[in-house]
Amino acid sequence: MPAVPSDVTPAYIAIDWGTTNRRCYVIGSDGTMLDTIRDDRGVLAIEAEDYPAEIAAIRARFGDLPVIAAGMVGSTRGWREAAYIPAPADLPSLAKAATRIEDADVTIVPGVSLLTDARADVMRGEEVQVLGAVAAGLAPADALFAQPGTHNKWVHVQGSRITDFATTMTGELFALVKGHGILAGMLDGPVADGPAFRDGLARGSGACDLTAALFGVRASVLLGRIAPEDAAAYASGLLIGSDVGAVPDMAGQTVHLLSSGLLADLYTIGIQARGGTVVALDSHAGFLAGLHAIREHLS
Repeated sequence: MPAVPSDVTPAYIAIDWGTTNRRCYVIGSDGTMLDTIRDDRGVLAIEAEDYPAEIAAIRARFGDLPVIAAGMVGSTRGWREAAYIPAPADLPSLAKAATRIEDADVTIVPGVSLLTDARADVMRGEEVQVLGAVAAGLAPADALFAQPGTHNKWVHVQGSRITDFATTMTGELFALVKGHGILAGMLDGPVADGPAFRDGLARGSGACDLTAALFGVRASVLLGRIAPEDAAAYASGLLIGSDVGAVPDMAGQTVHLLSSGLLADLYTIGIQARGGTVVALDSHAGFLAGLHAIREHLS
């Protein structure tokens, strides 16, 4: 963690509270991050009645400070439901709809919903990263974002407001076909860039029947078209290619990628293969900037 001025006063605790993991930050009065910890105390590990004790433990470590949290902690599976606000949504509207737990001095940020004649979608936590990145000047006020993960988000921002988004189950589908069904045991090889991944990417990016293409992974291994150790990389390419391929008019677009590591690298390859340009962003910086701006709107 970078050194911070000794005269910065801790002002509050920010929590990115997800399904399986949780990250806590101590934030100074000027928005500087003073300390942080990451653990596996996501909402699936905690019962509703356990949250006061969890907050008390966090304060015992970091100090008796106000808490502002975002993510699945505000879902029906979390502590207290913070109802979705409909898109278009911006930081002031998130602050206005935040749920206060007065006796615990905790504020929970709501998620964002999308409901049209054609489809429905929701997000929790990702909206803070996206709008925070815009507020911090990391991305322009009109931009396309991608947030690869178990459930990838494609988010359109116009005038610093989330106007449209789509969630894809790409990561979860890979985990499901790897662990269950006819491909179980065939996708245990490494997932990395290379000829197998690029072949899958090209197949997935085209107009293909994804379910047929996934069964083709098994047939290709059995018939010697794909080496067994390359099956996982090929299947990953299929799924990422299908995900990226569904975005209209990708050629010439700039995608602001809120992710890091191997998955970010693979999505970058997929986006570039379709003629897009990638700008890599720090998702933690976006999250902290978003929560800090929301807190300022609350005061």
